[in-house]
Amino acid sequence: MKLASLKGPGRDGTLLVVSRDLSTAVAAPRIAATLQMALEDWEGVAPELAALAGALENGNARDAIDFRQALEEGEVDAPLPRAYEWLDGSAYLSHVERVRRARNDTVPESYHRDPLMYQGGAGRMMGARDPIRVVSTEWGVDLEGEVAAIVGDLPMGATAGQAAGAVRLVTLVNDVSFRRLIPAELAKGFGFVNGKGANALAPVAVTPDELGGAWKDGRVHLPLVCHVNGRELGHPNAGTDAAFGLFELIAHAAKTRELAAGTLVGTGTISNQDKSVGYACLMEARLVEQVESGEARTPFLAFGDTVRIEMKDAKGASIFGAIEQRVERYA
Repeated sequence: MKLASLKGPGRDGTLLVVSRDLSTAVAAPRIAATLQMALEDWEGVAPELAALAGALENGNARDAIDFRQALEEGEVDAPLPRAYEWLDGSAYLSHVERVRRARNDTVPESYHRDPLMYQGGAGRMMGARDPIRVVSTEWGVDLEGEVAAIVGDLPMGATAGQAAGAVRLVTLVNDVSFRRLIPAELAKGFGFVNGKGANALAPVAVTPDELGGAWKDGRVHLPLVCHVNGRELGHPNAGTDAAFGLFELIAHAAKTRELAAGTLVGTGTISNQDKSVGYACLMEARLVEQVESGEARTPFLAFGDTVRIEMKDAKGASIFGAIEQRVERYA
């Protein structure tokens, strides 16, 4: 099934069950008012939500709304407007190599057996049509397209097998980065804070069964298509060149803590060794240009620029809906 959230009345939004073609949706207040509430009682409410999803597909759901219209009018929030934690890995070696090269750093040898991960801000997730608001584009504004899992409760020390059973939903993320702020911040030796903005989630989050055969080993084996100002930046495959899948990343996050239902764990920027498929962030494009021609020609995002991040199934249908955002000045 596919789930989303309308904005309001509270900060956690209103839970929606969405049709597979993303055309219609219905609220489920008698089952769970918000997605967070559903996640905290997943075994109890998931069957009821699935039944409602079936009724929606058959045209038997009462009070259905036009989901596409609500999305275009900015009424759709992130599926999970507030997450208990946002833990972002970096599973793609090609991305790590290219970005670290920019700051004259190397990939640690331990990377191949121990994932890279940081803890980011989760107090507010942007909806898929919300603008990227920044004070200054001198920060080096960049998109980062990735896949994320929303998990249920997990104990400390959970295994990858336990993590697999705890994946409730999968969605897409635009992990907004401020590239010119990151090097000085990391030089302090204490991780990201200012170098990362608020993240945007795709319009819907889906149960893993919606991905069919594309969901294998904690990886989504489909291209992630990214556009900037209407031009394709790239379509790297999320199932290719990932040193770690989401199961391993979730287990890594749970090594020293319990994970609460509603925790988001990301793959990091999707990236392939094959440069012909393009990129899911501007930084990689710039770094490859720098190496090959001695000059980075691709600019970072400016005010008025637009980004689009989307993943389609084998038949060309949008799975999660598209993240479409415009860069605006923060007032």
